[in-house]
Amino acid sequence: MIMSKKKVVVSLGHEALGYTTLEQLDAVQHTAKALADLVEADYQLTITHSNGPQVSMIHKAMTELRRIYIDYTPAPMCVCSAMSQGYVGYDIQNSLRAELLSRGISKPVSTILTQVTVDPYDEAFYDPKKVIGRYMSKEDADLEVKKGNYVVEEPGKGYRRAIAAPKPIDIVEIDAIKALTDADQVVIACGGGGIPVIEQKHALKGASAVIEKDSIAGKLASDLQADELIILTSVEQVYKNYGREHMEPISSMTVSQAKDYIAEGHFGAGNMLPKIEAAIAYLEKVPKGIVRITSLKKANDAVRGKTGTVITA
Repeated sequence: MIMSKKKVVVSLGHEALGYTTLEQLDAVQHTAKALADLVEADYQLTITHSNGPQVSMIHKAMTELRRIYIDYTPAPMCVCSAMSQGYVGYDIQNSLRAELLSRGISKPVSTILTQVTVDPYDEAFYDPKKVIGRYMSKEDADLEVKKGNYVVEEPGKGYRRAIAAPKPIDIVEIDAIKALTDADQVVIACGGGGIPVIEQKHALKGASAVIEKDSIAGKLASDLQADELIILTSVEQVYKNYGREHMEPISSMTVSQAKDYIAEGHFGAGNMLPKIEAAIAYLEKVPKGIVRITSLKKANDAVRGKTGTVITA
């Protein structure tokens, strides 16, 4: 067991994966180089990733299959999530393994199919807001409502399903993840936020929901007592007034300052806010930790302190 290495959780955004199977195959080649740089810099990596476009694509495909072939049953959201974890993990682990071997580094890279428990009474189930899947006609939308599903109308475009995004409670496979990280292996886990499940006595029942991947990144980092959480996104730094007049980069901030910025409305609810909230959740559990937020291209510079936004307790 190599204890001198820094344990780091790396959270990959959409840019690291692309939006289609072919885009993903190309994107992970570049992603693997950035991740291999971190391995060479002597970091022990646990990787989590987004899956929005991937799980949406799978959900659409399974729904259309059911429309054409009536004997097929539509795949529940939890199954679509499991499928996306499998194929995204497959591409990342193979690309990273090949990149490491090309640099003379022989290190196992494994994907763990990860389940995450959620509370069946989480308020998110009563007001689903996460939009997924294809655009539907009014007729198709009415059928979804009759099945007990939620739909939302996007004016001029049609109707889409909306599902809950409950808060994560426990990572079911955390002991397996810890065992592999302690053995200095590269682990890909909690992809897409993890497969949301509800505990029913000894059984785990898949929930019709998704978990925000930023939220699970903070939880995974705190459960592993990681030294750092690195969130790779589409921007090089976090900004105050992002996309507005007087936009200003933030090179560093404390948890207290981050909370002030949230209260002042500096971070977008659908993009940067969940990342800052994940950073706060992690640092409140691991006060000695460090959070770095930057782009995939700048990951290597960020860990050397040259760029990115650093958040500390």
